Amino acid sequence: MQITAAQPQDWGQIEGSSTGIPVLRPKAQNAQAGLGSLVLTVVELVRQLMEAQVVRRMEAGRLTEAEIERAGQSLQTMRDQILTICDLLEIDPNDLNLDLGELGRLLPKEGAYYPDQPSQDGSLLELLDRLITTGIVVDGEIDIGLAQLDLIHARLKLVLVSDAKLI
Repeated sequence: MQITAAQPQDWGQIEGSSTGIPVLRPKAQNAQAGLGSLVLTVVELVRQLMEAQVVRRMEAGRLTEAEIERAGQSLQTMRDQILTICDLLEIDPNDLNLDLGELGRLLPKEGAYYPDQPSQDGSLLELLDRLITTGIVVDGEIDIGLAQLDLIHARLKLVLVSDAKLI
């Protein structure tokens, strides 16, 4: 997927570009919220990943009652802040759950995913949660730029695990 800056004439839903690569574009009614919406989407994805890890550790008996309480309060506060910012930017919180085409949705439907339980509709969140729990090493390169200029080239080695002792 390629994310490009949208021009006013381009605003709309996810559509194909002339190269056939899907391009994410903000909705016309709230174009200024485009970057805010993208940031909130990433924050909500991370929040739900952390929530899944808290559930896993809680069920494994690896958290104290005080840790469970703190984690629950923090996750709820984070959720409330996301909803407040959505309201300020006039973003429908349901719009944070992107449809990724053949990959499915970014986030599961409310109540549709529980860690270590099978789910009907796969989501990127479910995949990431399972990969983090299992542990995965991602090795690759990325080019970052704008205006069709590659400005930063990075070689990455990313280790995703739910327990730092596994590294």
